[in-house]
Amino acid sequence: MPNFDQDFEATRLTMLAKQYPDVVKSNGKVVFYAEDNEDRLSGTRWTVEDDIFEQATESGFKEHLIELLDNFIEYRGQFNELPKKEGIVRFGDSGLSIEWLPDGYTHLSN
Repeated sequence: MPNFDQDFEATRLTMLAKQYPDVVKSNGKVVFYAEDNEDRLSGTRWTVEDDIFEQATESGFKEHLIELLDNFIEYRGQFNELPKKEGIVRFGDSGLSIEWLPDGYTHLSN
């Protein structure tokens, strides 16, 4: 069985940032979580500057980021890579980064 690829998430987030430079130049974050019994995205909470949410939605960025987060959670689940249920994606300065958090940290799943 192959090993968990430590660069999988960063590589894909970099690719997404290059596709949507107008969105990721603004500051924002997306808090996300998966339910305990599933390795699938359950919900998100967006905190972004002014009109960026509308731009993120209309441009397709929001849909693509949600798909990526779902893939990341599923991928971590396949390898039981912890943490794997909650995190934050931050954007700004033309880039995206992800921080995985301990279960229950975001309070979205409670």
